[in-house]
Amino acid sequence: MKIIVARQTVVTATESDPEPTAAELDAIEREMPVIVAEVELLDAQITVLDREPSPLDVRRIRRARRRVLSARRALTNRTVRVGGAA
Repeated sequence: MKIIVARQTVVTATESDPEPTAAELDAIEREMPVIVAEVELLDAQITVLDREPSPLDVRRIRRARRRVLSARRALTNRTVRVGGAA
């Protein structure tokens, strides 16, 4: 009888898997408004997956899309100013 063993890499953290650096945490913090806006949009879209959207649902999705675009624009403008390209 053959013994079958999964050949997978270890899933637990090791010495080579350090915690996020301060720069990575700062990047996440800068992107947080975009992340929150995208989660709100996804929530609005999930709400209407199994039914016809009401006028209120349509308005909620439209506003959520605008928030995502606004947050992305603000992040891009902030990145360009910090980078010195503009």
